Amino acid sequence: MALLSVNPATDETIARYDEHSRETSEEILRLTHAAYEQWRKMSFADRAACFNRLAAGLRENVEPLARLITGEVGKPIRDARAEVNKSAGACEYFAEHAAEFLRDEEVATDARKSYVRYEPLGVILGIMPWNFPVWQIIRYAAPVMMAGNATVLKHANNATGCALAVEEQFARAGFPEHAFRALVIDIPAVRAVIEHSLVAGVTLTGSPRAGKEVASAAGAVLKKCVLELGGSDPFVLLEDADIDAAIDAGVTSRLLVSGQVCISPKRFIVPRALAADFEQRLVARMGAAKMGDPMDEDTVYGPLARRDLRDTVARQVNESVARGANVLIGGNAVDGQGAYYPALERGHPPTTKKFLAPSRRSSSRRMNTTQSGWPTIRRTAWAPSCSAATSIARSRSRYRSRRVVVS
Repeated sequence: MALLSVNPATDETIARYDEHSRETSEEILRLTHAAYEQWRKMSFADRAACFNRLAAGLRENVEPLARLITGEVGKPIRDARAEVNKSAGACEYFAEHAAEFLRDEEVATDARKSYVRYEPLGVILGIMPWNFPVWQIIRYAAPVMMAGNATVLKHANNATGCALAVEEQFARAGFPEHAFRALVIDIPAVRAVIEHSLVAGVTLTGSPRAGKEVASAAGAVLKKCVLELGGSDPFVLLEDADIDAAIDAGVTSRLLVSGQVCISPKRFIVPRALAADFEQRLVARMGAAKMGDPMDEDTVYGPLARRDLRDTVARQVNESVARGANVLIGGNAVDGQGAYYPALERGHPPTTKKFLAPSRRSSSRRMNTTQSGWPTIRRTAWAPSCSAATSIARSRSRYRSRRVVVS
């Protein structure tokens, strides 16, 4: 079977990648484990030198890597360049701080001496999404490998080219051969990799459904796993917040990667007294943002990453309209090529019970849970003071991860 990279702006097939056979995947795991035995014995200073060279290589290749990102997932070219540079910065950050983060920690017990030591585990499997196809690799691989582990990557199918390009950058930076490898495999082959005796743990960034599958597979063989799962971020405006500042941040965040970011505001919850004014300003700002060719330097947002994702959004919009929502911008697929689908609506998104909130108390309740049953994992509250914002942030939630913006 071949994995396809399709340009979501043009529907053009960029590349076809033959999927690794089970035998090829097992050979890669053996080679990566052998590299781990060498890498784990290297000093923090020697590992840091490798990551600093990797950072330099990423910066030297910003343009080809950015164009690859844009071609595979439709991210505007300016944002793609920023992603590569951010990835280089992460390499340097963990190169500088890993030794400090992982130093032995003495603890008080009734024994003569007790301490915590952080030891590498072995080969770690990373399962990463397409929305930040270079950053998502580095943000897990840098800390994992600076701790002495080696890693194999299963990237999103539509970002296979980015996975192989980053693998090449690792090789050029002088890491032990095979310390970082990309597996070209489809989803059904992932469980066998998790279960493989040479894989010590797994980390996933993806959907709750994928998280369940990975946690189940890892738990069945008693392997550690780290999960970062998609959220449903509400953007809550309090009565006395700075509306202009909130709209600036809300529009920027909502349009980043065409809204395909876990911390982008999925819905705006606004006091009824401010709703008309907020809506008018929001529609004006959203309508003025340029949608178009992601290779164009002036494009603010491009297509969704795949046609099936566009179809999912179209279905959600249609469901919302059927329930009484009003489409304010777009609401239809753009004629011609590409997975373009602009949409802004008021009323009843398919994942929330309400859109407009009359008070801080009801804002807190509506921030917490989506109709589908998944609690929100991040929330953005715009308020004029720390006390007001933190009051919202500390409202009841099964998850404690959130961010608060004070204007």
